[in-house]
Amino acid sequence: MYIVSLMHRGGGGGGENNNLPRGMSINEKLSSFFSTIPTEAGGDDESSYIESTEKYLTIFTNSSVPAALVMLYTSPLEANKSCGESSIKLFLNSCLALPEEQQGCCLPVVLEFCRLLRRVCPHNSLYGSCRNTLGSLLETVQELVDKSGIEFTSLHYRLLTVGEEILPCLSELADLMEQQLYEDNLGPSLYDVQKFSSFWRPLRYAIDFQLSSLIPIALPLRSTVLEAEVGRICQIFGRLLTTMHICMLRIESSLGGRAVANTEAVALKWGQYLNILKIVNSMSELYQGGKEKVVRFINSRKVPFCALILKFVKRGDDHGWISEYREATTFECRRHLAMMLFPDGKEDYSEMHEMLIDRSQVLKESYVYISQASPAGLHGALFMEFKNEEATGPGVLREWFYLVCQEIFSPGGTLFLRSADDFRRFSPNPASKVDPLHLEYFKFAGRVIALALMHKVQVGVLFDRVFYLQLTNQTISLEDIKDTDRVIYNSCKQILEMDPVFFDSNAGLGLNFVLETEELGKRETKELIKDGKSTAVDSKNREEYVKLLISERFVTSVSELVEKFSEGFSDILSVPIQSFFRHLDQEDFDGMLRGGENQISVDDWKAHTEYNGFKETDRQIDWFWKILRKMTEEERRSVLFFWTSNKFIPLEGFRGLSSKLYIYRLHEANDRLPTSHTCFYRLCLPKYPTMGLMEQRLRFITQDHVSSSFGKW
Repeated sequence: MYIVSLMHRGGGGGGENNNLPRGMSINEKLSSFFSTIPTEAGGDDESSYIESTEKYLTIFTNSSVPAALVMLYTSPLEANKSCGESSIKLFLNSCLALPEEQQGCCLPVVLEFCRLLRRVCPHNSLYGSCRNTLGSLLETVQELVDKSGIEFTSLHYRLLTVGEEILPCLSELADLMEQQLYEDNLGPSLYDVQKFSSFWRPLRYAIDFQLSSLIPIALPLRSTVLEAEVGRICQIFGRLLTTMHICMLRIESSLGGRAVANTEAVALKWGQYLNILKIVNSMSELYQGGKEKVVRFINSRKVPFCALILKFVKRGDDHGWISEYREATTFECRRHLAMMLFPDGKEDYSEMHEMLIDRSQVLKESYVYISQASPAGLHGALFMEFKNEEATGPGVLREWFYLVCQEIFSPGGTLFLRSADDFRRFSPNPASKVDPLHLEYFKFAGRVIALALMHKVQVGVLFDRVFYLQLTNQTISLEDIKDTDRVIYNSCKQILEMDPVFFDSNAGLGLNFVLETEELGKRETKELIKDGKSTAVDSKNREEYVKLLISERFVTSVSELVEKFSEGFSDILSVPIQSFFRHLDQEDFDGMLRGGENQISVDDWKAHTEYNGFKETDRQIDWFWKILRKMTEEERRSVLFFWTSNKFIPLEGFRGLSSKLYIYRLHEANDRLPTSHTCFYRLCLPKYPTMGLMEQRLRFITQDHVSSSFGKW
C-alpha cells in the first residue's frame, strides 16, 4: 500500500520509479509475499498450511491492497495503469499456481478484485481475466468438494460464503452466451460454457444447502435468504430456454427432413448446445414447473436433440442427465450414449490382447485367456486366431464371439437356464455351483458379453426380464417372473387372487413360509422368515409370503452369480454397470445383444452390397439374389455368417454394419465353392455357368460345419 501511494503521488511506475525505495517494485513485493506462503503441511496438523494461507491472504485484504492496485490501474497516467494491470495479473496467476488445496483461500481476495473492477471497468479485458480466474478457482474447489463426499469441510464453507456473491458473474456470462447463441457465427466456445458452469455449480450448491426444504421452489420467494438470487436465476433459465428453442429450430431446418443418423448437416459451431442444455436442465430442477417446461421443449424438438447426441457426445463426457429424457431419444441415441461408456478399443498393435484358441476347446481356452487378463489389457484391440488355421482379423474375432457365447449359454451347460417360454432368453442357473469355478465363469461371461458389445458384435443371446432387472439393480415383481418361471408365477397369482374366506378355510392351502427347491436331485427347504416352517400363510400375510418367495428364488439364490457377472462386465466399462444401463431399457439391450428381431430383408441386403468383377446386371448376380430369396431364414443367416462372421444384423438393418458388403469375381474354376474374406465383408464367387450349380454350391456353405469354418479371413 505504501508503494502504491508513492506511485500515485509521484507518477512513476513499476521498479523504475525514482520515487520508490531502491530495489522495491510492486511485482517483486507480490512475488515475495507468495513465496512466504507455506505450500506443505508442517507437523502433525495437515490443515496448518491451509490456515496459514488464509491468514496471509486476510492480511492482504485487510491492508486494502486490492483497492490500492485497482486505484493504480484506474490512474490517468499510463505508466501507473500498466503497473497496476501487471500487478493484478501477477496476483491472479500466483493464485492459480498454488496447490489445489490452497486455491480456495484466494476466493475472497479474487472476489474482491472482481467487485472493484466491475464498478470501474466492467467491459475491460482485465475484469474478464479476473472473472475467469475466479471461475477457475471455483471449479477447483468444487472438484475437491465433490471428491470429499458428504463430510462438511472448510471447502464446503468457502463455496457457501461466495455462492450468493457470484450471481453478477453468472449473469454476465449468461448475457454473453445468449448473444453468441443468437448471432450463430461461431457459437459459444467450450471455454465460455465451462466458465458459466463453474459459476453455476457453486451457486446451485449454496441454494441446495440453504433452501433444500423449499425445492422445487414456488415463485415468488419472499422473506428468505437468496431471494434475489433465486429470482434472477429463474429469469436466466427462462431466457436460455427460449434461446435454445430458437437454436434447435435452426438445427431442425438445417437437417431438412433427412434421417437423424446422418449428422453431416449438424455444424461444429453447435457443439456446446448439449452442455448448455445440461445447465438449463439443472436450473429447471430448482423451480416448480421448471422440469416440465424442459420436458415439453425437448420432446417438441426430438430430431435436433437426437442429432446433437449422435454428433457431439464423446467418451469421457458426463451426459447422464440425458437419460431423464429417454422418451425424446431414438434407439441409436441410447445405444450411442451407452457405447461411449466403453473404452474405444482402438487397434493399437503394441497393446493388443492375443488369443490362440483350439476350436474343440473354445470355452475352456477362452476362459483362460480372458480371465487371466487384466481389465486394462482388454480395453484395447483383441487379436484372435484359431489353431492350425491361417485366418485372422475382425472376421475371425466376430466368429469367436459367436462360438464362445454359444458355449457359455448352451442349454446343456450349467451356467445359464433357458427360459421356458422364450428359448432365446437366459438367466443364471442356481445349480451352477456344482462347478467349483462357477463364480469365476460368471465373471468371465460378464467380460465376454461386455467385450462383444464394445466390439459391436451381435452374439444372438438375450437375457430374461429377471436377469436384466438384477443387472440394473431394480426390484423384481410378480409380473417380472412370468416368462422366467411360469409355474411359480401361476401359483403365486392363484394364491393372491383366491377368495380370502376360501383361502383361510382351507388353511392357506397348507402353505408355510418356506421355499422348497430341488437341485441335481437333492431337495432343500429354506425358511423365508424366522420359524418359517411353523408360520402358516393366510389371507393377511400372503402378499408378504409371495414377496419373500420371489426374493429368495429369483434374487438371493443367484445374487452371487449376478454380482460376479456384473463385476466382469464392469471390468470392461470405464464406469459402474448401473451407469451403462441408465441409458437403456430392455428392448434396447436386446437390440445391442442380438440385433434385429425381423427376418433378414434380401432387398436391404442387396441395397448394401457392391460388386467387383461382376456388374449388377450380370446373370450370376441375378441368380444369386433369387437363390437367397428361396432360402429359409436360417439358411440366409448361414450365408451371412460365412460371408461376414455375423449371424445377426443390427437393429437398423444392414446400414448398421461397419461396412458395405461386397461380391468379388473369383477367377478360378467355374465349379468351385465360394470363399470369403470375412474381415472385409467379401464373398468371392466363380462365374457359375448355371443357376443350378450356383444354388448347389451356396446351399453347401449353409451347412453349420461349413459356414462356421470355411471362410478365409
